[in-house]
Amino acid sequence: MALIVGLWGTPYGPAEADFLNRLSPPSAAHWFGTDHLGRDIGTRLLYGTFWSLGLSFLVSLAGLIIGTVIGLVAGAAGRLLDLILMRITDSFFAFPELIAAVTFAGLFGPSTLNLVIALSLVSWMKFTRLSRSLAQTIAEQDFVTQARLNGLPRRLILLRHILPNVIPSLLVLWTSSWSRTILAVSGLSFLGFGVQPPAAEWGAMLLDGKAYMQTAPHLMIFPGLAVLISVLAINLAGDRLRDLLTQTK
Repeated sequence: MALIVGLWGTPYGPAEADFLNRLSPPSAAHWFGTDHLGRDIGTRLLYGTFWSLGLSFLVSLAGLIIGTVIGLVAGAAGRLLDLILMRITDSFFAFPELIAAVTFAGLFGPSTLNLVIALSLVSWMKFTRLSRSLAQTIAEQDFVTQARLNGLPRRLILLRHILPNVIPSLLVLWTSSWSRTILAVSGLSFLGFGVQPPAAEWGAMLLDGKAYMQTAPHLMIFPGLAVLISVLAINLAGDRLRDLLTQTK
C-alpha cells in the first residue's frame, strides 16, 4: 500500500531525464538525489520494487511449484522413477546456483525474460529434496496408510493428505529462497545479464552508478540499501513464520 501511495504521489517519472540536475545530491526536491541523466532516484527505487521484488517473487514461486511437484512425484512413485528424478536433481546441484544462472543467462542473451528463465532453471532443486523427504516420511503415517487401504487413488492421497502437511515447511524454505533470488536478480542485472536499461531495477541502478561511485556515491548507496533492507525483512519474516509453525506443533 505504501508503495502504491509513493508511486501515486511522486511528481517524477522513472525515465524522466533532467540534464540540468545531473548527479544532484539528496535535497528537498529530490530526496534521494538524481542520477547521471537527472532522473529522480527515489522514483526509480519505487518503480524498481516491481522489478527486483516482483521478478524474484515470480522466480522463487516457480521454483517452489516445480520443485514441489517433482519432489512429491519422486517421493510417491516407484524406486526407479525416484532414482531418475533425484539423479537429475543432483546433477543440477553439482553447479553453484549463481554461476549456473550466469551461464544460462549468457547462453540465452541479456533480457528480462531470459533472466527469469535462467533463475527458474536453478531454483527448484532444494524444494524437490525437501518435498521428497517430507512426502516419504508422511507416507508412512497411519492416516495415509488408512487412506490407501480405503482405496483412495495415489493422486488424491498426494493432494489431500501429503501436500497439506508439506506446505508449511516449504513456505519457510520459500522465504529464504525469495531473499536469495532478490540478490540473484540484482546481481545478474548488475553484471548486465538481467533487466536492461532504462528499466529501474535495483541491480541495474547499481551498474549505472558504478562509474560515479567516487563523485556521487548516493547513486549506489540507496539501491544497495533497498536490496539490503528487502533481503533482511524477508529473512526476518521467514524466521518469524518458522517460529510460529514450531509453536503450533
